[in-house]
Amino acid sequence: MSPMPLFCVRRFWIFVAASTLAVHGQTPPKPTGQTPARPAGQSPGAAGGAKKPGASSGVSVAAPQSKHYPILLIASGTEPFWSARIGMKGAERLERVSYPPITLEPGEIVTEDSGTAWTYHAKDTGTNADVVVRLSREACSDGMSETKYSFRAVVTHAQIGELKGCAKIAAEQFPEFKQKNLVDDDPEKKKVVPPAITGFKPPVAVAFLDPAGKVTLARGEAAKVVAPTGSQLSLSHDGKRLLFTREEPGKDRAILLYDAVTGKTTELLRGPVQSAFWSPDDSRIAFMKFAEPAWTVWTMPTGSPDKATQLNTNVTSSGALTLHGWLDAHTVMASDNSKLHFLKTESPPTSIAIRDVYGDGFEVMSSDTILANPVNPDLLLVTAFVSHPKAGMPTDAKTGFGSAAFLYELKSRRRVVVTPTNVFVQDAEWSRDGIQIFFTNREKAPVICRIFWDGSGYKRVRGGTGLVVGQ
Repeated sequence: MSPMPLFCVRRFWIFVAASTLAVHGQTPPKPTGQTPARPAGQSPGAAGGAKKPGASSGVSVAAPQSKHYPILLIASGTEPFWSARIGMKGAERLERVSYPPITLEPGEIVTEDSGTAWTYHAKDTGTNADVVVRLSREACSDGMSETKYSFRAVVTHAQIGELKGCAKIAAEQFPEFKQKNLVDDDPEKKKVVPPAITGFKPPVAVAFLDPAGKVTLARGEAAKVVAPTGSQLSLSHDGKRLLFTREEPGKDRAILLYDAVTGKTTELLRGPVQSAFWSPDDSRIAFMKFAEPAWTVWTMPTGSPDKATQLNTNVTSSGALTLHGWLDAHTVMASDNSKLHFLKTESPPTSIAIRDVYGDGFEVMSSDTILANPVNPDLLLVTAFVSHPKAGMPTDAKTGFGSAAFLYELKSRRRVVVTPTNVFVQDAEWSRDGIQIFFTNREKAPVICRIFWDGSGYKRVRGGTGLVVGQ
């Protein structure tokens, strides 16, 4: 007998992997505590009792149906761009462009009566939201390529909404399938480990306060102290100009600009001012100024403090509690005790309830930070006190609160804590690529740490506090 051609072997293997491997768990588990339904008119015990010769039960027997379901598939769509992995046990991960990946906990899988459609239930492990993936065996096109897909896919996330697309078998993207230990009884060996974050770009230029509280600018490995004291740092996107606030005698403050090219520091503003932020293109600076009866938000062209104008002219007695920087080139974010305000340079302001962002688990404080992702303004990074810290979480000695950083999506209202529970987080900051998060851990001696936006890759970077990223 001649050997089977290689392409036939591969086609046979994929067919087996996707359709028949019952030993690997693609047969849905039977619900516990339930008695299988019997056809109408069937008496108890009729299903299992012996049938007398020549007797008729009067009930038609249903055609046998396969309990198998497709596995090792990649589903994807283009409006917006997304993808989902369906592995050995069902839906295991959902990814969207410019958002961190969502790990899913596979649940029940239901085969529809037609035998050509399946529903995969899962849970969003970050928020416990319900996720449903429905596959139907039918030709599908993504509308952008000539790729032929064997399945149509619809993902429904309780918070994000509905995502439509196509799916195809992609066994080569599931290397864990080939691991022999997947058939072992040890559940730890069967866990699917999310892929490591790759392709990120470490910052080239950063500024921070060193352990002695001195304002420091670092480019690569070289670090330079630029001021003996200061706070509220903001570094330009080219990493060459640093804004910071300095306390002055009395109630006044000064907003200063350090130029790394000339090595000179210039005073831009003096008085009841604070919290200066560069705009995304570094052409403007937003800052806060106290104007009776409250703190207000102002903007000015870079280098022209005489042309500063008040941005929120309809301020109330509560004013703006905290300035958080720019959402985009035309919008500045500020908050008070009840609202997160979007103050626009070219249109009327808007706002949302601050509790929509914080939920019930976080305290609203003036020390909080809210920063928009540099690549995706829908994704906010929030640093806030935790109202009811879990066991083992470091707490503030005065308030008893913990502190953490969480991500919040403005459109979907999805909120998920991103920092570890064993750290006390302050001043979380995005990297320019929007994938890394830097923060100060004040658990013991203050230290600057880094994680990725999916909560992985925790790493201590250097001693100090309040790191901001430039280039």
